[in-house]
Amino acid sequence: MFKDKTILITGGTGSFGNSFVPLTLKNFNPKKIIIFSRDEMKQWEMAKKLASFCEIHGIDFDEKVRFFIGDVRDRDRLYRAMDSVDYVVHAAATKIVPTAEYNPFECIKTNIHGAMNIIDACIDRNVKGVVALSTDKASSPINLYGATKLCSDKLFVAANNITGDRKTKFSVVRYGNVVDSRGSVLPYFKSLIKKNA
Repeated sequence: MFKDKTILITGGTGSFGNSFVPLTLKNFNPKKIIIFSRDEMKQWEMAKKLASFCEIHGIDFDEKVRFFIGDVRDRDRLYRAMDSVDYVVHAAATKIVPTAEYNPFECIKTNIHGAMNIIDACIDRNVKGVVALSTDKASSPINLYGATKLCSDKLFVAANNITGDRKTKFSVVRYGNVVDSRGSVLPYFKSLIKKNA
């Protein structure tokens, strides 16, 4: 499916992207993977790791991997990044529950308005397929993060009704808690063990 295809991953420097990108490069021979995120330091660190990974596995890093600084809130930047993209994996989100509660407008801008921008850009750029990563917290949400992701999920599913002749397919995957990922409880429990708490 991904062979000789161009894939863009939003929030690509997060836990998911750091697993997905090397796995996809190694096993599916894409034409190119574009990592779209807003943190230049995380991109720099990921680029160094990926360059080493590609060297070990005989993959042409400079040909296969691109980094785009950008934010899903910026519709114009998404349009530029999605030029000639076949598939999009949408992993960008404001994910930390207390952060979302303390900064509700910012959470809505990223998780809901960002989803709308992704949908528009994917349809207008003739992207073939989109997979949006959701969360277990979107099931009967009790906090703003879960509520915004439920809204995002509904937007992506409903987007299948507005593609017209463009044929872009939208999917949502409920991505639950992942052991030792950024923001998971495991690093916190490990810190408590170290402190003998």
